[in-house]
Amino acid sequence: MITLLFNGQYALFILIIIALIISLTFHEFGHAASAKYFGDDTAQRLGRLNINPLAHIDPMGLLMVVLVGFGYAKPVPTDPRNFNSKYAMPLIALAGPVMNLLLAFITINIYVYGASTGNPWFNSPGPQTFFQYLALINLLLMLFNLIPLGPLDGHYILAYLLPQNVAIPYLDLNRRYGHFLFLGLILLSIAGLPIFSWLLSTSSELIPYLIIF
Repeated sequence: MITLLFNGQYALFILIIIALIISLTFHEFGHAASAKYFGDDTAQRLGRLNINPLAHIDPMGLLMVVLVGFGYAKPVPTDPRNFNSKYAMPLIALAGPVMNLLLAFITINIYVYGASTGNPWFNSPGPQTFFQYLALINLLLMLFNLIPLGPLDGHYILAYLLPQNVAIPYLDLNRRYGHFLFLGLILLSIAGLPIFSWLLSTSSELIPYLIIF
């Protein structure tokens, strides 16, 4: 990200930051809304049940995206004691990635439909770049958060797909070592292991499957 500034691509940098803020905001809103649905109003009481970016964006997490390409938003707090379903935890975790998938679907189809009508605004470079990056970033966030390590949503989901005698030690190991393994994954990616470049290319390959027009 920061290389865009060094290369003088200021407009592209701003468009990506805006797209990222929108994507992270809707991701966290998805968690908050689903938690409310399953009986927990903790996020609502703390002002997280909205799509105001100020409620969800962590300044340090956003700065990390700019500097190293990886970052985070404020986690949505939940209280499992309030859940009204035994499936609440994995479904609340899944709600964030699903929200990103939905936003990517809406975004790319708005763009394709607008461009197909011959509207010059949709065919100009700025909107074209913004819509395409917004869809791509949402798909990337979806795949990224499904990684079953550390604080990511994927570890809550995987635990409910495993047999109980496997899920319990898995959750214990992730609680103790997941953050370190996740950090190691990021460091390996920065060092050249093509883990996240694979996620990016997969996200690009998924976009045509979302287009309905």
